[in-house]
Formats: sequence, C-alpha cells, structure tokens
Amino acid sequence: MRIPVVDQCYQPLMPTTPARARKWVESGKAVKRWSDSGQFYLQLTVEPSGRVIQDIVVGIDPGKNFSGIGVQSSKYTLYTAHLILPFQAVRDRMDARRLMRRGRRGRRINRKVEFCKRAHRQKRFNNRRQRKLAPSIRSNRQLELRIVSQLCRIYPVTEIRYEYIWADVDLTSGRKKARSGKGFSAVMVGQRWMLKQLEIFAPVITIEGYQTALTRRYLGLIKNKTDKSKAEFNTHAVDGVAIAASSFVEYRQYHKVKEDGGAWFGFVVITPAQFFVIRRPPYSRRQLHLMVPAKGGIRRKYGGSTTRHGFRKGDIVNSPKGVGYVSGDTEKQISVSDANWKRLGQVASSKVKLIRRSTGLITTARSMLSRPSLRTHGGVSNPFF
Repeated sequence: MRIPVVDQCYQPLMPTTPARARKWVESGKAVKRWSDSGQFYLQLTVEPSGRVIQDIVVGIDPGKNFSGIGVQSSKYTLYTAHLILPFQAVRDRMDARRLMRRGRRGRRINRKVEFCKRAHRQKRFNNRRQRKLAPSIRSNRQLELRIVSQLCRIYPVTEIRYEYIWADVDLTSGRKKARSGKGFSAVMVGQRWMLKQLEIFAPVITIEGYQTALTRRYLGLIKNKTDKSKAEFNTHAVDGVAIAASSFVEYRQYHKVKEDGGAWFGFVVITPAQFFVIRRPPYSRRQLHLMVPAKGGIRRKYGGSTTRHGFRKGDIVNSPKGVGYVSGDTEKQISVSDANWKRLGQVASSKVKLIRRSTGLITTARSMLSRPSLRTHGGVSNPFF
C-alpha cells in the first residue's frame, strides 16, 4: 500500500509508504488531507527531497450501472474503486419530469377553442439535433470524470487508459456496423465525449475488451461474472487494474526462422491497495410541488439538498445513533443514514455535530481481499490469484 503525496503548492509527487508517512506527520513535515472521493493523502510542509516521477496509469472500465477504476504503477497497485452509476435513477427522474410537464401543458390548454388558436408554445430551439448526449449517459460519464479528476490531483498521472466499447455491432455477423447518422449508438457518443474530457488531464489511450480480458488472464486476476452488482474488487475494479496494467505488459507476435509465435513482454506487479465503493447521495432533487395534489388542491414541498437546521443532505455528522450522513429532516429532527442510505434514526438537531460538508459523493473504504500466499504467474507477482 502507498500513500499519495502532494507538495506545498498541491503538485502531486510519487506516493510513499505508510511508515514514512507516519514519521512525516509526527515530525511536522506533512499534514493529513482527504480528497472529495475519500482518498487519504499527505501535503508536505517542507520542500520535497526530489521530484522524479515514475509512470502511473489510470485504467477505466466504463459500464452502464457500474464502473471500475484502477491506478497502477510498474511496482504497485495504488488505488481501486467500484462506482455505482446513477443511470437508472436519472432515467426514472426524466420520465417523471416528462409526465409532469405533459400534465402542466394539458391543464393550460383550452380545448374548447379550435386547434389553430390554442395556446401551444412554439419550440424555442432546434431540439432535434443529431448525436445528442442522453442525460443518463452524461451523468454516468460525469461521475467517472470527477473521480479521475480527483485522482489526477494527488497522483502524478502520466497516462489514462479507457476501455472502448463498440456498441453498434451486428449480433448476427459480429461485424461493426457502419457508423452514420441516426443509427449511431448513444453509448458511443458518450464515450467520444468522455475521451475529449479526459485529454485535459493526461494522454488517453483506448483499448478494447478482448485486450482487457487477455491482460487479466495473464496477470492471474479472477473476475466475478455471476453477479456484477456486487460491490467487490473482482467485479469491475479488477478490470480497471488490468486496463492500467496493460501499459506495462503487452502481448507481441514474433517471427523467427522456422518459428512463428507470440509472447508477453514487460513487467508489472499487482499489490494490495485500498478499495473504495463510490456513489452519489440518492436524495431527491428540489420539486416545486408533488405530481398529485393533496386534499384541497394544495401540494406540499418536496425534495432539495438543504434542511431547516443548517445542514445539507449528504453532510457527514456525528450523532447519538452513530456517524452517518444527513438524509432528511423534520421540524425539530435530523435524519441520519449510513453509507447505504439506510436510516440509523432521527435525532434532535441540537445533538448532531457536523464532521464534514457534503462533497456530493458517498465513499466507503473496504478491504480488498484476504491476502493468500503470493503466487508468481509469468513473472508477475499476484497476491489475488
């Protein structure tokens, strides 16, 4: 395990060992910091002894409901994460918004007037543009982009590797369809948008799924394909590590006299690292009123990120029920929930103390795996086999 380090001007340096990090903190050479994604790191208070950096690669395995991220150097696995994406929640909310908008327009129109004289609002812009990025896909990519931006602030990232998915493939022949016009996949539009955003942080290289699978098998990493919804390393984060490790090892074909073949070249070591499960707080957004009116035609207020007691939803607080997140409020109480957004209890606002303001993320740090005996596979040290 390695601890990220930044200098006095927040420029990322090479990570250090936990023992050395403790000595720096005790001697006053560094102070503790935490990123918005929950990653612990150190900030030096003195001039660093050196600024030489090695290659550090971020691997991203994008998905529809879950994504995996890994940060890898040639000698250490530095970071792994399992992202719970807001795809389905955004789709459901877009459907609800569409119904509410249709209801409002329907109530506004006087149907006793002939159609050409009704109060139909004309379109304000051309909403039929091609290659529109769907809100559900945009929210998925934005969550991945935010985590990568946080990692680039504390690690000296030299390269980003992204698994490119061909979503417009003919299932009968297995060949890629012609990418043109209306038949173009919204998933691939999101990928191209994502690649442009990632280029801001570091050079981006795309690899395909078969390359990820080959690298994963060569490293001896095991992927859980039975239940990919499990928030564990072997579901999606394992592919993030394999994608990042593909920068250090490569399968090449060779041709010799009377011999043709292939072999793996390069060297990388997979080591234990912290494993994070990251998601967005699942609170409801602010609505002017509920969809269905209550008795008397009055709709109560609903949703929002603020409370009546100075706290925001998603704030980390300490309460008699334990440390948790602010998830709601009543006239005199605060609802405190755990990382799974299960309510721990309702506590009087006077008994709740703020620990940290909401960052818009819920991060749970978990142990990766129980470390078995170290097994060497193809010259690559692998503690996860």
